[in-house]
Amino acid sequence: MLSAASAVSAEEAVAPLPEASVQTRMEDIPLGLGAKITVERRDMIVLIGINRPYIHNRLDPEAFRSLAQAYYDYDHDPSLRAAVLFGHGEHFSRGIDVDAFQALVAADKPRVDGDGVIDPLAKRRPNLSKPLIAAVHGDCWNMAHELFLVADTRIAAANTDFGQDETSHGRFPGGGSTVRFVREAGWGNAMRYILTGDHWTAQEALRMGTVQEVAATPELAFAHAIALANKIASCGPLGIKASLVSAHLAIDMAEADALYRLSAQYGALYRTEDFNEGRRAEAEHRVPVFHGR
Repeated sequence: MLSAASAVSAEEAVAPLPEASVQTRMEDIPLGLGAKITVERRDMIVLIGINRPYIHNRLDPEAFRSLAQAYYDYDHDPSLRAAVLFGHGEHFSRGIDVDAFQALVAADKPRVDGDGVIDPLAKRRPNLSKPLIAAVHGDCWNMAHELFLVADTRIAAANTDFGQDETSHGRFPGGGSTVRFVREAGWGNAMRYILTGDHWTAQEALRMGTVQEVAATPELAFAHAIALANKIASCGPLGIKASLVSAHLAIDMAEADALYRLSAQYGALYRTEDFNEGRRAEAEHRVPVFHGR
């Protein structure tokens, strides 16, 4: 097995921190039910698992919405204080199921909207107000890396292969890496990988600061994430929420507009010849020939 950002105003930052007005109880979604997203409650923490190992845990629209619903339920369950995001099987995730999302993005429709959801990519409000820990292993590519960057702290197994290689396929990182990867790793480090499409190791991620801990095995990474979640859960929940709000004040205001614009930018790229050439080349196992149109 292996298996929040919040853009806030100054007024919101100094407002009281009551319990969420809408309260729910997050229910378990066991692995055995064929669920694309699993949920396992453990006292005051919850484990949220991506479960499409037969397609390298790529997320299709249904899986993405289920993840968004899981985030909402976690955020609105007063009995839960920390969450761990992980992946079942060999890999954390290879990101987006491009073919499954193509019609949705080409039509300029949001990946997720409506009530009872929180965008897992934190590009639109409301966003998580409680801590999220990411535990990754195997492949962590593209949108999966962007889900990973949304987490408040991150642990990687030594075998993790990180990738943000959309440009090599005629696309671009439309889920937040052009904003968060730059912020977390610095301009030169982020551009080194976004512009080339090269992959990088867990140790390189640790050097850049996008990972806080590297564990020897996937099992240890998962165990360390759970231990960290339990430690956070033992702290005062109002102090934790206030800390997140205060810390995000330093970064989110300047980022909110850039994150908001990503969907339109990504949708426009989906309608280009180069995007289609990238998809054909992948299917035909050949090097794409791009023409910039």
